[in-house]
Amino acid sequence: MTDTVSRRSTLRLLGAAIAVAAAATGGLPPDRAHAVAGPERGASPRVADLLADLTLDEKISLLHGATDPASLGQAGYVPGVPRLGIPPLRLADGPAGVRVTRHATALPAPVLLASAFDPALARRYGRVIGHEGRALGQDVLLSPMVNLIRTPYAGRNFETFGEDPLLSADLVAAEIEGIQGEGLIATVKHYALNNQEKDRMTVDVHVDEQTLREVELRGFEAAVDAGTGAVMGAYNKVDGDYACENEPLLTGVLRDGWGFDGWVMTDWFAAHSTAKALAAGLDMEMPSGTYFGPALKQAVQDGTVPEEHVDRSVRRILAVMDRFGLLDGTPPARPERDAAAGAAVAREVAEAGATLLRNAHRTLPLAPGGPVAVIGPTGTLPFVSGGGSAHVVPDHADSPLDAIASRAATVTHALGEDLFGKAIPASALTPAFDTEGQGLDAGKVWSHDGTLTVAEDDEWTFVLHFSSAPTARPKVLLDGTELFPQAAGYGEYFAGGLVSAAPDGLSVRRGTRRLAAGTHTLRITAQGGADGLLFRLRRITGATRADDVAEAVAVARAARDVVLFAYEDATEGQDRTTVALPGHQGRLIEAVTAANPRTTVVLNTSSATSMPWLERTGAVLQMYYPGQEGAAATAAVLFGETDPGGRLTQSFPVDDDHHPTAGDPRRYPGVDGVEEYTEGIRLGYRWYDAEGVRPLFPFGHGLSYTSFSYGELSVRADRRGLAVSFDVRNTGRRAGIAVPQVYVGRSPDLRLDQAVRVLGGYRRLSLRAGERKRVTVRVDRRTLSSWDAARHDWVLGTGRRDVWVGSSAGSFALRGSAEVGR
Repeated sequence: MTDTVSRRSTLRLLGAAIAVAAAATGGLPPDRAHAVAGPERGASPRVADLLADLTLDEKISLLHGATDPASLGQAGYVPGVPRLGIPPLRLADGPAGVRVTRHATALPAPVLLASAFDPALARRYGRVIGHEGRALGQDVLLSPMVNLIRTPYAGRNFETFGEDPLLSADLVAAEIEGIQGEGLIATVKHYALNNQEKDRMTVDVHVDEQTLREVELRGFEAAVDAGTGAVMGAYNKVDGDYACENEPLLTGVLRDGWGFDGWVMTDWFAAHSTAKALAAGLDMEMPSGTYFGPALKQAVQDGTVPEEHVDRSVRRILAVMDRFGLLDGTPPARPERDAAAGAAVAREVAEAGATLLRNAHRTLPLAPGGPVAVIGPTGTLPFVSGGGSAHVVPDHADSPLDAIASRAATVTHALGEDLFGKAIPASALTPAFDTEGQGLDAGKVWSHDGTLTVAEDDEWTFVLHFSSAPTARPKVLLDGTELFPQAAGYGEYFAGGLVSAAPDGLSVRRGTRRLAAGTHTLRITAQGGADGLLFRLRRITGATRADDVAEAVAVARAARDVVLFAYEDATEGQDRTTVALPGHQGRLIEAVTAANPRTTVVLNTSSATSMPWLERTGAVLQMYYPGQEGAAATAAVLFGETDPGGRLTQSFPVDDDHHPTAGDPRRYPGVDGVEEYTEGIRLGYRWYDAEGVRPLFPFGHGLSYTSFSYGELSVRADRRGLAVSFDVRNTGRRAGIAVPQVYVGRSPDLRLDQAVRVLGGYRRLSLRAGERKRVTVRVDRRTLSSWDAARHDWVLGTGRRDVWVGSSAGSFALRGSAEVGR
């Protein structure tokens, strides 16, 4: 449920209650439980005493990352000061589980969590990460992310919650309460406006004050209200200054406006200065000390930086450590991992967020015991998570094919779309060599200088599998051009969570060329390095693709039902280039649905997807990146063991030409290094409403296996906002999940830019067949207010406000209104 006005006023009490509960179940000790409930102004005497005893070198050592002498595979490390009992800090990535070298629960992607519209579930999700982070030797979690989904191309859309500020605020607050209730320090990120990966290190985001406050910053403010211990600054610039040295953001809004008294760290390698950044409000440089190491010491010694600025940052870091019981000499004991409990929550989240987008002719649920064809590479290869910071080493990850086979009488499988290639025929190579397993001992060098003969004009995708580090992979030149050139910067390490690794664990890179019939030069050089090297060179061609599709069509035609798994592999560090499915999956879906219209397409994708093939399908189930329990959860939904409980947290556009950033390079990806939020407050569904553009699927959309009716609307205004009451009835023959949503229209009294309607609240309900519930959803005064840039403050939108109740931003069952007064 959401009751934003009461939740905002009781956040700290809730946080304390969660912390006490955690203590009772083996989490944070009761005497420290109060510390995670919210920020406390001022430092304790312990912190003051420590600060007085620290030398300048020791203070500076706390303000930047360093190499961990006993690394657990985490992202960052800050050495402590042993002589004063200040322990080191280990900082781990963790948007969907704790990212270290050891096994951890691989939870579903945050966008799938958000699809449940359930803050209580987000709290449990956070508790799993918090508990496991502590158990795996970590002190700080570099999560959650609360940047909004502004463009469907952003490579990290799967790591965040959605396009709506209210929903994102509710969920980030709840997740932080869960994380910190287990004694792990949370870090909300990326502050602020880091809503794309393209040019993220340099792009200058220009945004007006009203849009910044109403849209992007609401989630960050909620995180501060929830007591987040740390904030991570973004890579990008904001109105000319890098976010990590942007005083209006770091001090004016974050500290002076919201009262944040935790610490601010950079994203990795996002520092750009010493004196300016420290004065602006940055406290910690990660993962090293280019600017906050020796350079900072020199700046203090020569008077460029007042030592008081150093003390201020050290005080903030120590104060948070003190809140979490890390400075009193008896830090909280680390718990044991509870893998079974983590797996249970992972399964619950994946089922709760499963979003049924289409279900024609009662294609779903599938009948248990019936014959089913499973098509697609991710039907056998579990797609656990996206790439980059979100990657987790799971305890296990089962194949969807196996999960479906356990419920169906007979199951057949066809690849359909080849991810990893097929062997290059020896007859095409002169001289011939074994392309399927070239092994080199350490220190050895292997080379090939020959030709590749192509029988007909065709598109070839070369697929290189290799065991070395990405930067030490074999060099392959075709007609003198490198097939697999090294990506710039850290691009080699952000290559996706699925397509970048073969099933046997070898790394994978691809290169596509249009080849004319005839002979082409092929030169390969490989080095064994220190550990030896194994590599394979494969190909995917138009001919092999045609064979794969033909096999899939034959399998589909012979089955009663088809489940076709489609994928899109997103990662930190790069954006998508289209909302269409990658590769030739669209053609595969068209061919299979023509052979068998009872085809369900399961989407393991990061964000919105266009579907020109939609009307040919029987059903479409959006599962995003479902974590280690994704196979079991997907099968449970397909066979009707649980109702698909998810709803979209982002609008799905029809195509690349009809969405908020389409056709305007100033909005995305930016022009001459500047990105402009010229859409203003019209983000996501607000833009579709304002422009009169119909999305493929609206925000909030999601089907159930049953049906619901709404009635008896009552809208009442009071000093807290609006109380919107209505009945919801399950009119079907089976139990199901309803997610009624309340939207509020413009104020007639405000002369400020306003959306046609905004989400005011929502409620997740589980109803038995025939059951009716009376629901009250509160809309708080903040949601009824707009930011007035002239006053630099919120202004309540008074007058008669329209209210809609429905199942999505595009489907309303009830309409009413109420007079909002001061």
